[in-house]
Amino acid sequence: MYIYELELKVRDYECDIQGVVNNSVYQNYLEHTRHEFLEANHISFAELHEQGIDAMVSSIEIAYKTPLKPGDSFISKLYVTQEGVRYIFHQVIYRKFDNKLAIKAKVNAVVVINGKLAASLPEFDELVARSQPKEV
Repeated sequence: MYIYELELKVRDYECDIQGVVNNSVYQNYLEHTRHEFLEANHISFAELHEQGIDAMVSSIEIAYKTPLKPGDSFISKLYVTQEGVRYIFHQVIYRKFDNKLAIKAKVNAVVVINGKLAASLPEFDELVARSQPKEV
């Protein structure tokens, strides 16, 4: 189901006084994964912006399951669906050494073209199509 994976590693400065990744840092991990995913699919935020097209996060739901600690390697995964005008990035992060779920997130994004909410964007529609289960 997940169509993209990115391996990352926790850096010491991302952790709080309890010695675990600070909750806000997970949003950076999620965003970095989305940006790398789009880049891997030849979609550039800068080029879209130059055309008057901006994709923006409208809301995020995150469930924290298992904390990551300094030096932990982890795998960030995603797939994309669409509900109305929202593109939904379903994202998870698994700690690599034991494959434990660290977080599960649902990131809602919308596309604005020349300042107006758009119903869809062909480049993103293609990503949604790739995320659909294949018929056997």
